[in-house]
Amino acid sequence: MGRVRYLADHDLNEQIVSGVLRREPTIEFLHVRDIGPPDRSDADVLEWAAQRAFVVVSHDVNTMAAGAYERMGRGEKMTGLILVPQLEPIGAIIEDLILIGSATEAEEWLGAVAFLPF
Repeated sequence: MGRVRYLADHDLNEQIVSGVLRREPTIEFLHVRDIGPPDRSDADVLEWAAQRAFVVVSHDVNTMAAGAYERMGRGEKMTGLILVPQLEPIGAIIEDLILIGSATEAEEWLGAVAFLPF
């Protein structure tokens, strides 16, 4: 699988994506709108990410987390979910995502659900 690649859920603050890419342009960070209709369900987003080894980043701490746990409960592949509460400082989130992208491998995120900031 290799490097961590991110997929921003439709609700993720655009400044987070822009900040990560500005500071570390080698990190791959796609938006849900880049892969099709932006109104995809959480299940569709997690399925797309699992098929292509992307870690999903979302503000949706309730339903996206539930969807990830449901996938794993059914024995389906889940390539990682990073949840970010909307009121957290953007700078800290950007730093954490850059650290994850540079210090971990995609394989380490299989079946993982994490909350930022650390």
